[in-house]
Amino acid sequence: MKVIDTNDEGLRTIIHDYPRVLAKFTSENCDVCDLLAPPFERFSKDARFQKTVFLRLDVDENPVARKMMDAKVAPFFVAYCRGRLMECDTLRTEEEVLNMLTHLQTCTDELVAAL
Repeated sequence: MKVIDTNDEGLRTIIHDYPRVLAKFTSENCDVCDLLAPPFERFSKDARFQKTVFLRLDVDENPVARKMMDAKVAPFFVAYCRGRLMECDTLRTEEEVLNMLTHLQTCTDELVAAL
């Protein structure tokens, strides 16, 4: 699967249509965003995360994400599991993104097992 560019409205729809969603809020003037773009794209095509939808959103359309990015100068990531926000933070390294993805995968597996 590839990274999907969307907005807040698309995000609200997608988080309810798919069990796992990782959203990356980014801006044009963010060096860390540029640094994490290739690994984010690579993770979206990784077989381990084939049931995760990867979204990219512009922070200018989301005031909360914009405030976080302005404060920490890094992209803002949000992980959703079955429509519920599970984790959100500014991330600076590929390893941090992988950790969030791994946690998201575990969370979904636990919920599926509980059903």
